[in-house]
Amino acid sequence: MAVLELTGIAKHFGAIEALRGVDLTLEDGEVLGLMGDNGAGKSTLVKIIAGNFPPSAGQIRIDGKAMHFHKPVDAREAGIEVVYQDLALCDNLSAAANIFLGREFKRKFGFFRFLDFGRMYQRAGELFEELQSETRPRDLVKQMSGGQRQAVAIARTRLSEPRIVLMDEPTAAISVRQVAQVLDLIRRLRDQGIAIILISHRMPDVFAVCDHVAVLRRGSLVADKSVADTSPEEVTGLITGAIARA
Repeated sequence: MAVLELTGIAKHFGAIEALRGVDLTLEDGEVLGLMGDNGAGKSTLVKIIAGNFPPSAGQIRIDGKAMHFHKPVDAREAGIEVVYQDLALCDNLSAAANIFLGREFKRKFGFFRFLDFGRMYQRAGELFEELQSETRPRDLVKQMSGGQRQAVAIARTRLSEPRIVLMDEPTAAISVRQVAQVLDLIRRLRDQGIAIILISHRMPDVFAVCDHVAVLRRGSLVADKSVADTSPEEVTGLITGAIARA
């Protein structure tokens, strides 16, 4: 049974039709590359899965159970986490503080409650060790490289032991070496049985880590194929419209 199943997902913004009856499935431990030109509907689809807004039509199922997300916390409780393109990190805070932002460990002392920094540093260190990242819990985010920032954002998703992680352009605007680090992080999440939807414009990244590639064009799904059964040239043709459907 698929961990995530989308059936007939549509989204309208007034007269604008952002998505038109999209069907997708995602299995445990599978990486799906979601591709398309700007305005194709990729971000809209991810925001629907993440609970940012409801679909105009269609259904979302998690483990075969129909889900209705009214806000992002509903999606998080269902096991869905998101790594946004801007990462949503606080530069003036440490890696550990960013990971636990809004979900801090606390301890009691009489009538008072204090942040338990010791536990947070320890757990953050464990998460970085699981991801085999060199990032340290006490490091300030403003002093980090792009790859380290991605490690912090990905470690944050691991707090809730998610079933599905949505990643929006995680390798945009970082160096070649940092891209390799981020792709390794994605592989480690996959090896832990976590299903991943990877939005990317970078064809080499998609073909390096993804099992399937889905292509959206003008709100419609025009392809959902195994990476082994397609090529960068075919995907490029599907994105641009040179190939109508595959």
